[in-house]
Amino acid sequence: MVSLQPSRIHNVRHKPATHQLATINTVSHASKFNLGAVTIGGPALFLIAGPCVLESETHARTLADAIQRITSDLAIPYIFKASYDKANRTSIHSFRGPGLTEGARILRAIAKDNALPILTDIHTPQQATELSDALGDIDALLQIPAFLCRQTDLLIAAAQTGHAINIKKGQFVAPPDMKHAIQKVIDSGNIRVSLTERGASFGYNNLVVDMRSLPTMRAFAPVIFDATHSVQTPSAANGVSGGQPEFIPTLARAAVAAGIDGIFLEVHDDPAHAKSDGANALHLNHLKPLLETLLALHAAAKS
Repeated sequence: MVSLQPSRIHNVRHKPATHQLATINTVSHASKFNLGAVTIGGPALFLIAGPCVLESETHARTLADAIQRITSDLAIPYIFKASYDKANRTSIHSFRGPGLTEGARILRAIAKDNALPILTDIHTPQQATELSDALGDIDALLQIPAFLCRQTDLLIAAAQTGHAINIKKGQFVAPPDMKHAIQKVIDSGNIRVSLTERGASFGYNNLVVDMRSLPTMRAFAPVIFDATHSVQTPSAANGVSGGQPEFIPTLARAAVAAGIDGIFLEVHDDPAHAKSDGANALHLNHLKPLLETLLALHAAAKS
């Protein structure tokens, strides 16, 4: 394993240097890297959690504070997540978020005030540059949404911001094929990259998780399991996505036992009234007992 330090590479937005690519291509795809105090791909199980979308600054701060108290009690490394824009909502009438400028301000404030790394989505190459500039020097994991995981220009632009990159596996992509998405990021000058499993399309309005995908993708990069989107029933609730949150613990336990590096959970204090993905969110009250179980399983799996 190679210990990698965070770096900003704004100077390679257009084309990475040839000698740099030659060095990067010799690095193991599964190398661990640091995001603030969190080691992605290290021995400790880490958590990515927060609301699906930034509903308001007050709400985001309340959830960040509450989740951080739980993770501090359990000594689990924590990355706060929330989207500033949900660009792939089923209906044009659905809430999308505050937008890039205001969303980046909120995320930057939480990162600074809580001393937390953050994760948020990008959808276009232009957003990659704009968001990177707006976030500044905070520790951020830029996420490529599952529907966009093969978009070459987006992957290149994200890589060249210098921020760490998390690529969600498309619901339509075979796990071994995610090595090509990883290679696009690496060949664009960035070796801080992870993969997230979030289920595969299984007929209409349904997803299924093939646990074989986790060790398969772990050969290319650190692997995270999204236990909340994996129980989603896409577009199945009259213009919005439904879900089966009762299966979140089952899938999360199985994934941790299979040897993942991190767990991804959309967490809300009132899922029934969440502005996005409430049907598949984990209630805040259920977070601590679930994490306690997952940490015990992780310790057993590593022993």
